[in-house]
Amino acid sequence: MSTEFVLNAELRTDMGKGAVRRMRRAEKIPAIIYGTGSEPVMLSFLHKDIKRQLENEAFYSNILTVDLDGKKQQAVLKDLQRHPSKPKILHLDLLRVSATEKITMQVPLHFTGEEIAPGVKEGGGLISHQMSNVEIRCLAKDLPEFLEVDMSNLGMNESVHLVDIKLPDGVEMVALGQGDDHNLPVANIHMPKAAKEEVKPEGGADSPDAAAGGDDKGDKS
Repeated sequence: MSTEFVLNAELRTDMGKGAVRRMRRAEKIPAIIYGTGSEPVMLSFLHKDIKRQLENEAFYSNILTVDLDGKKQQAVLKDLQRHPSKPKILHLDLLRVSATEKITMQVPLHFTGEEIAPGVKEGGGLISHQMSNVEIRCLAKDLPEFLEVDMSNLGMNESVHLVDIKLPDGVEMVALGQGDDHNLPVANIHMPKAAKEEVKPEGGADSPDAAAGGDDKGDKS
């Protein structure tokens, strides 16, 4: 992991809806940190600091350092609540991590080699992504910021599946541990719709032979 995130937290002592409303008016975000057998602790963060950090995709799948009055804890983001219509963060859930306990996280997929894939470069196909992230399980030290999906060898009408994604050491794909029927497609290359419509089956209703056949049936004189 190459990106480091430090979140400066304040202890939250006022509870209830009124306290939360006052906090949000003060441009602060209520939050909770829990896990590793310790008691949950109510926190708050400056809204502008969290909003800036969220602009980095790695924030969602990285180990975060929560600094509370100089005492630092390692955590990951487990839940994020946003306002339905305003660019505001309403609440954060943070899960403490330890060096010995595995965690389950969603990590983003980065697709590479799309422009040189034979199905695109030679066949003129289009790429469809069925997934943008996947669920993995690993120790905190092994948590990747993203997983790479290599599309460079994919031909027309071919797909990349979960099993085709190369995993770093110590990382397991949750879905693949549930059986072969969970080896779902991640992305594929297909023919553009317009190209499909140009290909007419021989003897079809719109073909010249079909039209001629229709004239012969009608001319019995």
